[in-house]
Amino acid sequence: MAPNPKAPAKKAPVHHASVAHPAHPAVHTAPKGRYTEAVGRRKTAIARVRISAGKGAVTVNDKELKAYFVLPRHVMAALSPLTQLNLANNFDVTVHVSGGGINAQAEAIRHGLSRAIVLTDVAWKPRLRAMGYMTRDSRMVERKKYGLRKARRAPQWAKR
Repeated sequence: MAPNPKAPAKKAPVHHASVAHPAHPAVHTAPKGRYTEAVGRRKTAIARVRISAGKGAVTVNDKELKAYFVLPRHVMAALSPLTQLNLANNFDVTVHVSGGGINAQAEAIRHGLSRAIVLTDVAWKPRLRAMGYMTRDSRMVERKKYGLRKARRAPQWAKR
């Protein structure tokens, strides 16, 4: 059977694995004085995290980290990607966080910080993924249903 002269010519297959996607560069190097930004989420908390080369200064909503998070466990949770990778003194971190409670905000910062670190150097991604910091925790509060006291709690049953 002869090839159809009106049919479009077949293109050579493109191997996307070898081509870097322009929207997601493999290694993102920020110019001097610039920052890398990522968003982290947990429950209803949203954190916009910016990291830049620096000495380890961390500000959350224009306050020092320890002034914003009073409990040490929240400070540790928020900075755990930097401390686990021994990068605490390599980056200055600026965060704007809103929504949720204080614990969800700390975990949203952790998520955003992990994403920002990966944008600066992809080599950290396997370690951060193994620690569970790259996965967005999708658990949310279940809504209250009508006829019930809470999401699942039924009203007290009376026999008589």
